[in-house]
Amino acid sequence: MREMPEDMRENPQPGEDLFSYLLELARVRSALSGGLVAGGAWALAFPATPLVKFWGIRRGSAWIDVGTGKPLAARAGDVFLFNAPGPHLLASDLAVPPLPLDALGPGRAGAILHHGEDGGAGADFFMIGGKVALDEGSAPLLFGGLPPVLRLAADSPRAAPVHWILERLVAERDAGLPGGAAASAQLAQLMLIEILRAHLAEPGALGSGSFKALADARLAPALRLMHGDPGRAWRLPELAAACAMSRAAFSAHFGKVAGSSPLHYLTGLRMRLALRRLRQSDVGIARLAEEYGYGSESAFSHAFKRVLGQPPKAFRQP
Repeated sequence: MREMPEDMRENPQPGEDLFSYLLELARVRSALSGGLVAGGAWALAFPATPLVKFWGIRRGSAWIDVGTGKPLAARAGDVFLFNAPGPHLLASDLAVPPLPLDALGPGRAGAILHHGEDGGAGADFFMIGGKVALDEGSAPLLFGGLPPVLRLAADSPRAAPVHWILERLVAERDAGLPGGAAASAQLAQLMLIEILRAHLAEPGALGSGSFKALADARLAPALRLMHGDPGRAWRLPELAAACAMSRAAFSAHFGKVAGSSPLHYLTGLRMRLALRRLRQSDVGIARLAEEYGYGSESAFSHAFKRVLGQPPKAFRQP
């Protein structure tokens, strides 16, 4: 591999476990945690957010509507992960006019919000939730191909540990002890791992995308090469040989699993890593172009805008 520029060496490097590598790259940070107690007939409108959200239903049941036309039934013991930024609705009855979540501020008791009839301990519904911030450039590589909402059913063996983690997140927020931010970040990452592991274990649950590619043992050698040296001009024969496959078989299998060609995947990887660098440093566009394998700044900028929708300068660190 080529010598890595000095300011890139702080970035994590892929080892045998690509899943762990992307989690480290995503820089999981716990942003907020709390809960909701509700009773009677109620509906709450949650605004769009760039943060990943977790909900654990501790008591009662409700409906979740993310705008797909197919509301999800949420029952006691279920856990949900929202990895898309769109707004969504949580309701005991979808026919009830929703109240904006921000309107519940005055009803907060510590980390817990109260809403509807009998907002005390005996209310019909109790949920613990959390929000987690991820690096904006790396998150799409981790969640690519996943549905906007993942459900971990109450009867899953991984559900109980996730509920324990959610309760610890709320406890850390209320306690205000030294090291709380670090503890919350570790708990949030563990919760994310548990939910994604559970989704991986479900037969036929994964559609094509980068997340499925990460879990594919046949593609792992090629992915480690691309992630380890994204600026190199990788050729299909090299990548196929690393996976002990013919060029045709490798291309077909990669497309089926990842939902794109190997070289399109490589381009997306380069642009998202470049975005991460832009957000974290004052590196120049010309230098990024050189490091990620482009012959000119204009060629790099064109590829960047094609993948991310805006030119590199739009993401420059303020």
